[in-house]
Amino acid sequence: MEKTKQYVTPYDFEGRLPLAQAIPLGLQHVLAMFVGNLTPILIITNLCAAIGGGADFAAIQVSLLQNAMLVAGIVTLVQLYAVGPVGGKVPIIMGTSSGFIGVFQSVVKVMGGGVAAYAAIMGASILGGLFETVLGAFLKPLRRFFPAVVTGTVVLSIGLSLISVGVGSFGGGTSAADYGSLENLLIGLAVMVIVLALKHGAKGMASSSCILIGIVCGYVICGVLGLVLPTTGVTAEGVEYTKAWVLNWDKVLEADWFAVPQLMPVKPVFDLRAILPVMVMFIVTAVETVGDISGVTEGGMGREATDTELSGGVICDGLGSSFAALFGVLPNTSFSQNVGLVTMTRIVNRMALACGAVFLVLCGLLPKLAALVSIMPQSVLGGAAVIMFSSIVMSGIQLITRDPLTPRSMSIVAVALGLGYGLGANSAVLVGLPQWVQLVFGGSGIVPAAFVAIVMNLLLPREKEA
Repeated sequence: MEKTKQYVTPYDFEGRLPLAQAIPLGLQHVLAMFVGNLTPILIITNLCAAIGGGADFAAIQVSLLQNAMLVAGIVTLVQLYAVGPVGGKVPIIMGTSSGFIGVFQSVVKVMGGGVAAYAAIMGASILGGLFETVLGAFLKPLRRFFPAVVTGTVVLSIGLSLISVGVGSFGGGTSAADYGSLENLLIGLAVMVIVLALKHGAKGMASSSCILIGIVCGYVICGVLGLVLPTTGVTAEGVEYTKAWVLNWDKVLEADWFAVPQLMPVKPVFDLRAILPVMVMFIVTAVETVGDISGVTEGGMGREATDTELSGGVICDGLGSSFAALFGVLPNTSFSQNVGLVTMTRIVNRMALACGAVFLVLCGLLPKLAALVSIMPQSVLGGAAVIMFSSIVMSGIQLITRDPLTPRSMSIVAVALGLGYGLGANSAVLVGLPQWVQLVFGGSGIVPAAFVAIVMNLLLPREKEA
């Protein structure tokens, strides 16, 4: 019988770490994705409530948010350790996907909002997840469509699409009344400086936990500012608001200590108006997951992903999304934010990431703990996020340049980023095309860039070997 691998460094995937080391390393992953894990549910439920059925959603929204954390933790553990063919055994954190927001918004409007529209989204997510599972099972023969130049381009486009999100958080959150204020920018800059100083000027745990320490310092800075600076402001219209960097401790005090997750808070309904567009998005999600896994193995492990890792990862994406829908949660997919954290720190230890997943499960069971994380100011997150997301860009470049650049590979990258990513990032250009094209290709630059890269890789003739 094979002995369990003993103590290793955080830079080894397998093997044990002392809990004193594993817990903070896992916790920084949770802090990096916590807000992003809840935001898609808030957007879609608020839209459903605005169009029809606000009273119904007020009763179940808290339950949906609680379930989102629980599901993310469970699906992450499956991705890390695998159950049969389900899970890639790769250092990936799973969470609620924001890539589906555009399609779901369209479904809500077509279905007339309310609980009925959300129920149709749940039904479509169950079937779409099963469809992605089938794609994952047959991924090996499809691997030829994803050479390093294609996956590198997808990873690069993922990083580019996230940088604007990170900068938005850096300024306090684009929806904040004081977005871009000097206080928000200085807080974000302070967190960034602390992270960089620890990463490159410290050793051991201080360096490994640079993101977590930077965010904790951000909390402290915001707490001190709340004692010496005004916490409210007035808009140009004369409306008073609370500044984005203020810590809302009342939210923590009001949260319950324990709550039991509710199964099927919204009963799924199967409607073709929701199923067809969502199915298309699950194909796109499979491509993004291939890019995320490729990025994390390249950036964190210094090698290409294997067929088994890619297949298991995509299958986990699919079944995880179907499982999430049973709890009323939107599709769960690989989280690119955490890919950036892995590529920046190179910490890939499975036990450390599993500690983060267990913390997510606890957040789903202990609302007060979740509330403590949820009050994190956006500028604090942004100070760390800008560095993490830029690291994804560098992983994409590493993948693209793994093999010597040729005129063919340079053309694939150039056109995929120029035309593909450019169209997605400027979606108004697609206004004259059918709605389904706008939904699939206009949500972000990732999808069109991936599509163009795959097509060009198939069409352009390969150079003759010398």
